[in-house]
Amino acid sequence: MEIDILGIDLAKQVFQLHGADHRGRPIHRAKVSRGSLLEAVRTLKPRMVVMEACSTAHHWARRFQSLGIEVRLISPQYVSPFVKTNKTDRNDAEAIVEAASRPAMRYVTVKSVEQQDIQAAHRMRAILLRHRTAMINQMRGLLGERGLTISRSPEAFKRAIPELLSKSADELTSFCQTLLTEILQHLQAIEERVHLIEASIQSFMKRSALCKKIAEVPGIGPITATAMVAAVGDAKQFRNGRHLAAWLGLVPRQYSSGGKPCLQGISRRGDTYLRTLLIHGARSVLRYATTKVDPQSIWLQQLIARRGHNCAAVALANKNARVIQALLSGDSTYVIRGAAA
Repeated sequence: MEIDILGIDLAKQVFQLHGADHRGRPIHRAKVSRGSLLEAVRTLKPRMVVMEACSTAHHWARRFQSLGIEVRLISPQYVSPFVKTNKTDRNDAEAIVEAASRPAMRYVTVKSVEQQDIQAAHRMRAILLRHRTAMINQMRGLLGERGLTISRSPEAFKRAIPELLSKSADELTSFCQTLLTEILQHLQAIEERVHLIEASIQSFMKRSALCKKIAEVPGIGPITATAMVAAVGDAKQFRNGRHLAAWLGLVPRQYSSGGKPCLQGISRRGDTYLRTLLIHGARSVLRYATTKVDPQSIWLQQLIARRGHNCAAVALANKNARVIQALLSGDSTYVIRGAAA
């Protein structure tokens, strides 16, 4: 019995295996526990192991690669159409094998431990920033009940809160001041933790040559550069820059029929976090483009006048994504057009 493709439906404790030969005929089905999964795969010796790109998939992929087995990960949205009848673990494993047998199937690159480390730092930073925003909004709401208003930005809030707590004794009782002081201390602890995480991101930035390369692009800072490298890697899995832009959801969504193309707004597929970073970075470039005369700034000025500020920001984010794919997939460096002149 020679298994050509072994599909594994990942779970927490019990894993479903589905093996097929080179013709796609099922020749092995089994359920194994978490502790015996590695030994079961080693015994079966499949040519290729296929899994959905979900939780723990990259961990198991690295373990199987250490055994000398080819591993491929498929996005769950590409597996769902191949599930027959009811959704069960057995049908899911069979659907994974069926999807992997398609010649035009797209796969997810296995991430390294370092990539997952930096992604974990970005996830923790995003959670802490959301928590900080919630705490600030809570304090603004409590102060608003006492007739005190503060700007929404964190910087303006930190500047105004000490003065309000000291000069509003007639509206703020000692009990309320104590509660607000405790929330403020908690907010300061959150910001200290954010600074520590950003310091670790900066250290990763200094060690990574790929991050330094794409950080030369206007609108790409340390946060965006490290997030892109952690999620994309060397970007060789993308055929060209447009594929990366489409993967990030920065291309128009199509609803065409009858030979009549209909392009709508951006598709917003892929990683929302990466797309947000690219668009915010593009907005920072647009802020200073009106006073510059280089070719890109002139193009942005004309685009803003023709389509508006938001469309120009998305267009620049799309362009930066294409540039990033070219830089990560090759040995070239970023050169500003018109810099020699």
